[in-house]
Amino acid sequence: MGPTPFHRLALVVLPPLFLTVYLLASFPRPPTVPIIHASLAHLPSSSPSWEVYPEDFYSGGAYANLPLGRVRYWLIGPEDGRRIVLIHGLSIPAIVWKDIAPVLASRGYRVLLYDLYGRGYSDAPQVTYDTTLYTTQLALLMQHVKWDNAFIVGLSMGGGVATAFSAHFPHLVNGKVALIASAGIIESGDISRTAKFMSTPLVQTVSALPPFQHYMRLLANTSKLSEPCETNPIQEIVRLQTAHLPHYNAAVASSLRDGPIRGLHFAFQSLARSSNQVLLIHGTADKTVPYKYASKMHTLVPQANLVTISDGGHDITTTHASEVNDLLPHFLADDYSYKPSG
Repeated sequence: MGPTPFHRLALVVLPPLFLTVYLLASFPRPPTVPIIHASLAHLPSSSPSWEVYPEDFYSGGAYANLPLGRVRYWLIGPEDGRRIVLIHGLSIPAIVWKDIAPVLASRGYRVLLYDLYGRGYSDAPQVTYDTTLYTTQLALLMQHVKWDNAFIVGLSMGGGVATAFSAHFPHLVNGKVALIASAGIIESGDISRTAKFMSTPLVQTVSALPPFQHYMRLLANTSKLSEPCETNPIQEIVRLQTAHLPHYNAAVASSLRDGPIRGLHFAFQSLARSSNQVLLIHGTADKTVPYKYASKMHTLVPQANLVTISDGGHDITTTHASEVNDLLPHFLADDYSYKPSG
């Protein structure tokens, strides 16, 4: 049987088609270095940020030059103390540990604090702010300071970072993970519609335009002048970052969409399979990460000790600092033991 009309058509059409594709095909452009946006360190000396959250807010400060930009960190406490890393949350840099870190240092711990990418004095790479970005940042920073392992403590989104870090780099965790008001498994329905809208690429594109940035700076300066002299430094640093750091809003938005806020069930399950001791501290009045998630995390990590702070909100490291300062050293002690009931 001879060739059908279809076969004859294919013999006529396909060779020139493949030749055309061959001639038009192009190889991808070579990879480029991500754009790195400035941190608070580049603001003029007249900026109020230098008063609210100065570069030397903690002693022992330095910069680590990592592949995606400079990272600001501080090492406080005796050099021979047990090592502990404190990881802050979504929007507030390491200033959020102001009532916790000095106490841990005074009790003999060697404390590593740092600003996450896009916050405070750490650079803001123009990349996706996903879980791997944050866990790799900490792994590289620990390598920079020559730490083989440490106790890991995370607050809010930092709890998600801490949990994922223990899954990605288990050899860098020294047997203890504490999660305070931790994110990591928040369901999309519990993220406000406003937050979802503000984190969309369209809104972020508009907010990155120079006229909008200029308006935000004017608004921040106007609000500052109209308020009493007494200001909350934590609230103020969020406002200053929003107004003056060109990539801060984009970093926060990307973290909401792509970061260690949601979807970390695998990491909590990995934590449950590990030999790490786990402490969960959560307030019953937390509206940012509702208390129900503490129960869900406890279910995923049944060996964890869940400590409930009655009427505690999301900012329990400041409002309930004394309780946190009692709980952490007790948990970090060598003789700490906890057996789940039932």
